[in-house]
Amino acid sequence: MSGLDPDYGSTPLDFEELDALLPEVAEAIGDPVTKTSVYELEQAYEDAVREAFVVRAAAGELSLTDLLTDWTLRDLHARLYENIWTWAGVYRQRELSIGIDPVMIAVELRSTLENLRYRWEHAPDWTVKQLAIATHAEAVRIHPFVDGNGRSTRLLADLVLLAATPDDEPAVVFDWDLDKTLYIPALRRFDQARDPSELADLVGLVAVEEG
Repeated sequence: MSGLDPDYGSTPLDFEELDALLPEVAEAIGDPVTKTSVYELEQAYEDAVREAFVVRAAAGELSLTDLLTDWTLRDLHARLYENIWTWAGVYRQRELSIGIDPVMIAVELRSTLENLRYRWEHAPDWTVKQLAIATHAEAVRIHPFVDGNGRSTRLLADLVLLAATPDDEPAVVFDWDLDKTLYIPALRRFDQARDPSELADLVGLVAVEEG
């Protein structure tokens, strides 16, 4: 799911997007501020944040108790975007075409992540992979942020996968290079059935690179 369509990437940010961009970022990029320039900056920060957290999770420094909380997802989102956007780590306040009512986000996200952890501890009918992909899919369903839901929830899923994997098994993360024509419908079916098995089968795994 990486990369941008060339025509989309060369498009300047609209007024609302420019208004949410940190002034120093807009100044550094220069005029016009295109979607490609911002995307590349976001990707650079994501790479740095991801590496730092994956190393910690692979080393056993992050537990499911640490990770399956609304605070952790907000913190990840803030770290990914705080140097670019004003909305980093902030729950959205307006209705979107996807996601739940914004007034319900805080309560729903907290209870959903707590329920995932409880289910994992008390009804072990899911695999590690299913738990992790369910974490991603549930957070996407809620869609807590104005933007950046994909990056932040994919990172959280990878960290959950690492934290839940037994120490004697290889450290792996999800391979998010997916066919959207298969992935998006699978997410929608998860919303209806809340069964992570299809998504878990669809999304592959890759080994964590050492060093």
